[in-house]
Amino acid sequence: MVKPTPWTADKPIIDMRAIWKSYGTIEVIKGLDFSVRKGEVVAIIGPSGSGKSTLIRCINGLTPIDSGSILVENVEVNDARVDKAWLRRNVGIVFQQYNLFPHKTVLENIMMAPLLVLKEPRVEVEARARELLKRVRLSDKADSWPGQLSGGQQQRVAIARSLAMRPNVMLFDEVTAALDPETVKEVLVTIRELAAEGMTCILVTHEMAFARDVTDTVYFTEQGRFVESGPPSQLFGSPQDPRTREFLSQVL
Repeated sequence: MVKPTPWTADKPIIDMRAIWKSYGTIEVIKGLDFSVRKGEVVAIIGPSGSGKSTLIRCINGLTPIDSGSILVENVEVNDARVDKAWLRRNVGIVFQQYNLFPHKTVLENIMMAPLLVLKEPRVEVEARARELLKRVRLSDKADSWPGQLSGGQQQRVAIARSLAMRPNVMLFDEVTAALDPETVKEVLVTIRELAAEGMTCILVTHEMAFARDVTDTVYFTEQGRFVESGPPSQLFGSPQDPRTREFLSQVL
């Protein structure tokens, strides 16, 4: 297995170069370069089918690339010898669907990965899980079943579950897309707090106001390529590319 090599904060925590990915004859990602610094909060926006979700799934190895290089803390994600447990521990991901185990309580859902993957002592894991529930404002739901929670509450449990592995990077794949407007805010508050605490975050999102307020850099994608990127004040305030302007005029 490939072990993490020394990494320092003067280098990107994620560095992707010349990434290509196809499904059959359909090219989804076309030669993308993408890097993120530790503590940076990045949003990837764009129309459906533009490769956004595929891109972030490549970062922690859930989706293999066809060619190119993805380094996470200097470790090549697509090396066949990479320690997948190390990778999944360091790069957490939260999906649009919560994927909670319905037959496990909220507390048990959060504890499962540290117990089974990290082999950590149950007492320590439970203490951390309860602290995470407090962090996402769900302390009173520890013994509830997922089916007893609202969508927004389930999504916050999913975030806590990822945080239980103590990742250095958090990926959010359209985590509010399946939520009703009333519960979107509570999930965005949780992500905002993580960003404020210095967590490196990459968000695929349709929440433009949130992206404008919280992120350091915004990337606009279309047809597998980055059309334009920059600070949110620039990209939303004075986009340079006609396609970016057209897209934003439809969603803002």
